[in-house]
Amino acid sequence: MEETVSGTRPEGARDEHEAAARVQEMFGRIAPRYDLLNHLLSFSLDCVWRRRTAKQFAHILRQPGVRVLDVCCGTGDLAFALCRARSDSGAQILGADFVEPMLTRARAKAQNGGYSAEFMAADALRLPFSDATFDLVTSAFGFRNLANYEEGLREIARVLKPGGSVGILEFSEPGSGLLAVLFRFYFRQVLPCVGGLISGSREAYAYLPASVGKFPSAGELSTLMERCGFAQATFEAWNFGSVLLHWARRT
Repeated sequence: MEETVSGTRPEGARDEHEAAARVQEMFGRIAPRYDLLNHLLSFSLDCVWRRRTAKQFAHILRQPGVRVLDVCCGTGDLAFALCRARSDSGAQILGADFVEPMLTRARAKAQNGGYSAEFMAADALRLPFSDATFDLVTSAFGFRNLANYEEGLREIARVLKPGGSVGILEFSEPGSGLLAVLFRFYFRQVLPCVGGLISGSREAYAYLPASVGKFPSAGELSTLMERCGFAQATFEAWNFGSVLLHWARRT
């Protein structure tokens, strides 16, 4: 059986340090067109997927005094969906990312949209928080870019309170059937061309399907989550199985 990759490896990266540096540089380069391409290339379904994710955790978000961390937050769209789902509970929502150009856009969007979410620079593998700080940790389409998945899960477990929840929204290899075949063709052939043309970085949008192909399967990720301090790991598949929401509870 082939060993599951320990973390993302952009082409040419020899180790975890180089992988992280390549990801940081790549996403910093595409930040100006990141939101446009997310919506364009997903036909705005990315908004639906984030809204569903926030709905999954609404029962936590609506509890008074909870603290939420969105890691690999990018330009903040999941953090904003969490803000909308929390009602008037006063839940504190913090986004963290190690790509400063993404955070610049997240902060501007928060101010323009009137969202009371805060954003800070932080590496998901070395979070600057005390143990048992948060009630919920989330990530949307960013966990896959970590240089070490196990270390990322253990760090999430460390900053979660016992009984707290984690939610990871990620791409996956789609299932079988005609629609899945068509989506796979679009994802591997069309998306890199269009994304590269508009963003000016074909490398970044060729990296996307390549990284999804190497990401652990749903079952493998559930097993890894349980090995890293979580229980009741499960997932829900959307969009022909090409998008999965994984969630689990901190033991």
